[in-house]
Amino acid sequence: MSAVPAPDNPWLLPGALVAESPGTGRRSTRDWIVDGVAFGLAVSYLLFAAWDLRQPQPNLTATGTSQPWLLRLDLLLGLVCCALVWLRRRWPVAVALVALPAGVLSVSAGIAIVILLFSVAVHRPFPVAAAVNAAHVAVAPGYYLLYPDPDLNLPGAVLFTGIILGTVLAWGMFVRARRQLIVSLRDRAHRAEAEQQLRVGQARQLERTRIAREMHDVLAHRMSLLSLHAGALEFRPDAPREEIARAAGVIRVTAHQALQELREVIGVLRAEPPATGVVDTDPGPGDRPAEPPQPTLADLPALVDESRQAGARVSLVSRIDHAQALPAGLGRAAYRIVQEGLTNARKHAPGAAASVAVTGRPGDGLTVEVVNRRPVAPAAAIPGAGTGLVGLAERASLAGGRLSHGPTESGDYRLTAWLPWPT
Repeated sequence: MSAVPAPDNPWLLPGALVAESPGTGRRSTRDWIVDGVAFGLAVSYLLFAAWDLRQPQPNLTATGTSQPWLLRLDLLLGLVCCALVWLRRRWPVAVALVALPAGVLSVSAGIAIVILLFSVAVHRPFPVAAAVNAAHVAVAPGYYLLYPDPDLNLPGAVLFTGIILGTVLAWGMFVRARRQLIVSLRDRAHRAEAEQQLRVGQARQLERTRIAREMHDVLAHRMSLLSLHAGALEFRPDAPREEIARAAGVIRVTAHQALQELREVIGVLRAEPPATGVVDTDPGPGDRPAEPPQPTLADLPALVDESRQAGARVSLVSRIDHAQALPAGLGRAAYRIVQEGLTNARKHAPGAAASVAVTGRPGDGLTVEVVNRRPVAPAAAIPGAGTGLVGLAERASLAGGRLSHGPTESGDYRLTAWLPWPT
């Protein structure tokens, strides 16, 4: 999912749509242009009204302004309303209420008042805008008593004013609804992008955790084999040269395999997505780091042979019906359980015999059991993180199965797992 693109020409948008946090009062270039045009219209109407009111037969009113003080007050209120045009974005309700006296006494403030009421409808909820409009309609009778209309009686003139201001209110509410829709869509796009990035990050973290768990199982197995062979060389320095050479060869091959697997996993963990600003939720095969082939239950005999070559006594019993139908994930989980069981047997019960039994069929599930006899020698001082069985329990739980482990009545140690195998 790509990042939300920025507008091509942000200066053409209102400040409320450009700012990340609307309501900051900052004007965009478009806002300055619109405010300038609105102020120009208000002042132009004021100048026309000032000229018209001085005529013997004015066009804007039937009586004109016979009193000089009323003309001066009319123009003063008109100038105040024109100045309020610049403040209407930050304090729309306040400036509209301040202009109420002009709605009664001033002809020249007509366009400025309409602009102020329009701004209230754009920037404030409908109840507030409707109340402010109703206040201006309520003072309209005073205006028509001072400047009567020859073509309309007082109720008709007030009704006409209400229709004009109602139209302004409806237009402003339409603009407000459109802006709110755009802001809502923008916020929804930002939220969707953030959630998508979070999901991708969580998926990446889960995948790395899985790889780390796989690496723990593999390295613990390899290191325990190395420790077993090295211990044999330490306690049998007088062994024949052929046995020493064979043990040294096994150590060299095992160490090489451990380093190779560690290098592959580190390469996977170091791989990062390209910093292009695009979150790719389905990378192609060429974009994914190569992972080593995952073992299956068919590799179990080879695993047991490795332990036997290291000198451990391990027996394997496998009774699986329809083994070819066993899911790969289920076989991999069973392999890792046996691998961890044999590793723990080498670490905590060196020299003791171990038995591995894998049985199951579709519908009944797959049962894996690793039992090592009571140790006959002191436990080997092989360091470990102590999280192997915890990882196995999590692996079995994720597969929908269960894991149990602990000593038996005879002193042996049993590790048992049951994994579901659907029909």
